[in-house]
Amino acid sequence: MISLFNDCKLYNTNFYLTDQLTLIQITDSHTIITDSRLERMIIGNLVLILIHTNGNMLEQKKLLSVNQFITERGQDTLHPLVSVIDQALSGPVKVAHYTSAIYIIFLKDLKCEELSYGRNKYDYQDDSLLFIAPGKSFGYEAKDKIVQPNGWALAFDPELIKGTSLGKKIKEYSFFAYDANEALHLSKAEKQVVLECFSKILHELNHAIDKYSKDLIVNNIELFLNYCSRFYDRQFITRENLNKAQLAKFEYLIDDYFETKKSKELGLPLVSYFAEKLHLSANYFGDLVKKHSGKSAQEFIQDKTIELAKEKILDLNKSISDVSYEMGFKYPQHFTRLFKQRVGIPPNEYRALNHQ
Repeated sequence: MISLFNDCKLYNTNFYLTDQLTLIQITDSHTIITDSRLERMIIGNLVLILIHTNGNMLEQKKLLSVNQFITERGQDTLHPLVSVIDQALSGPVKVAHYTSAIYIIFLKDLKCEELSYGRNKYDYQDDSLLFIAPGKSFGYEAKDKIVQPNGWALAFDPELIKGTSLGKKIKEYSFFAYDANEALHLSKAEKQVVLECFSKILHELNHAIDKYSKDLIVNNIELFLNYCSRFYDRQFITRENLNKAQLAKFEYLIDDYFETKKSKELGLPLVSYFAEKLHLSANYFGDLVKKHSGKSAQEFIQDKTIELAKEKILDLNKSISDVSYEMGFKYPQHFTRLFKQRVGIPPNEYRALNHQ
């Protein structure tokens, strides 16, 4: 595939760049977005969507190690797998977009260069934490080619936490999959707690390595992430009105999904579908729903689906199979199983009870 282009280089899992064209998507769908800037090339069942660029694309780089992250900022590496740095002490950094192989947490100050993460940008109107997980992309959006980083950064390699309690639960910290516009905004007291955690990690990094070093470093990273979970809970609470509005729109979108017969076209509604409609990452959306409803987003969708199905079941002109297909189920038995789980009786018994 790369041989299709001159001087082509890998940008991300399914993104490629050239001097004249950017391959912005590879998909196994034959659906093409119509845009005057786009060209398409069909190879087998793959659709390559091409977009012309002006040749001013930012440099794309892979961030492979903690050492690379630190040395590019002109600071000394105290440990090959983990580091905490005050970015005010860093040297100027060349603007680029990175795909990271390590975990990075940025604590950004009030005045900071605009940073992008995934598909979104964030301009940091206050002290905030932004979480980068391995496999994610990020970069500065400054117009100038050189920027001066500020704030703080914690970087650690996945190898550091392998076999530890943190390694086993790292995926539970769902904010690593949040988008940039879902960053954690800190109060002054919370920022102080974060800086104290960073200080403890930095103290261990400056201490002579002994048999306690790794455990203490990893435990302090885990403590820091647990504080972040608490702070995100606070942020969900303080944004209650906004979140309630999002949930109300979520319910409307579920109703609309079935009323407009999308279920027949697309099948059962997915969490990712509604997250995208609400311009939220799937993880942030799932956490928002869980905090305010006590249910996972998937459970919320299933409950709403069954409530709507109840109304359709009472229509004697429709068979149970008709209702199941209308609700987006591929197989009627799957609908019957979910209905019984949620209601306690199968749909045919529910119909009979309500037509006595």
